[in-house]
Amino acid sequence: MGQKRLINIGVLYGITDSNTVKIGHDLSKIKSIKNAFLDFKDDRIAGFGSMEDLTESNAEEIDVEGGIVYPSYVDCHTHLVFAANREDEFVDRIKGLSYQEIASNGGGILNSAAKLQSMSEDELFEDALHRLNKLIRLGTGAIEIKSGYGLTLEAELKMLRVIKRLKDENLIPVKSTFLGAHAFPKEYANDHDAYVDLIINEMLPAIHAENLADYIDAFCEEGYFTVTQTERIVKAGLKYGLKSRLHVNQFTSSGAIEMATRNKAISVEHLEVMTENDINTLANTNIFGVALPACSFFLKIPYTPARQLIERNIPFVLASDYNPGSSPTGNLSFVMSLACIYMNILPEEALNALTINAAAALEIENEVGSIAINKKANVIVSKNIKSINAVPYSFAQNTIDDVYVNGKKFL
Repeated sequence: MGQKRLINIGVLYGITDSNTVKIGHDLSKIKSIKNAFLDFKDDRIAGFGSMEDLTESNAEEIDVEGGIVYPSYVDCHTHLVFAANREDEFVDRIKGLSYQEIASNGGGILNSAAKLQSMSEDELFEDALHRLNKLIRLGTGAIEIKSGYGLTLEAELKMLRVIKRLKDENLIPVKSTFLGAHAFPKEYANDHDAYVDLIINEMLPAIHAENLADYIDAFCEEGYFTVTQTERIVKAGLKYGLKSRLHVNQFTSSGAIEMATRNKAISVEHLEVMTENDINTLANTNIFGVALPACSFFLKIPYTPARQLIERNIPFVLASDYNPGSSPTGNLSFVMSLACIYMNILPEEALNALTINAAAALEIENEVGSIAINKKANVIVSKNIKSINAVPYSFAQNTIDDVYVNGKKFL
């Protein structure tokens, strides 16, 4: 690949001297250089600075003509591998049915699981690879992908193998999360604990044998997995070296935050419904609080109380929740817009939450998430906009001109 140099950058954002997570007031701070250049060597960032300090180089020069450049987004919560869209349920919601009512009528996660179980691994892989390529073009430079639309041993393994194949494509860093505890299959409708036993005694050993997961997750929510059941699954995952990143507090507050704290979860995700006790409990930990505003937008449910989390120095992260039922978008520029408009997050805070903090939540902050020497050359080059403020402001427009992945323009 050799050497490349981006020149005439209007503003270069996201420069870091360390990989420290941004919390509290620091979340709004972003180091930047106006009228900048950025050097790549092979797949890594090799240097950067002001155009005034430019020295001669043999690098191929690419003039970005005043566009801004910033680190590619890191999406730490997605359900990218699925069988089909659920647009019929979208119409059901327009007619007045809630997410929970659709699920009780046989829709929702069980609908996705039934479709996925009938698809081949190769079909799933081709669809997922197509989606991943689309997300990269929208600026995603690292991603987490969950299973959870299988709900049988065979189908969960199939999903996780697809995620492994996506990793092996070496497009962007991919982390895999086992979410067998996403919903209860119909055959376990009257014996939920038996399904938890299946997850612990059959799924986890098989997943460990093939080294298919980096993390474990569960949907801890009324009508899904109880705190007690989730804790059993989390503890079982820890025995196989899987840290937990948990769906909690989407519709109710049930003690899941305390359980996550007891078991040293790496993140708690959703958090649309938070009590003062939940916030106090989370504030005494280093657990990442991951907000998913596209889900709130699509389902018309409350947004995570982001300002309260930030004010209590809780490490704050944004992600897409890309999935066919409750957040059918992986466009993180749009997620940034939603965070600014509906959660009163500053553009700088949103960018940090989608880059360095999200990378830390996936434990890849040494590789991606900021502009730093020897990090992956995964960056976004904007159209001719003047500042990062224009990205969330232009919510219905594409402000991205080019995306570089591993030092190469992604086409």
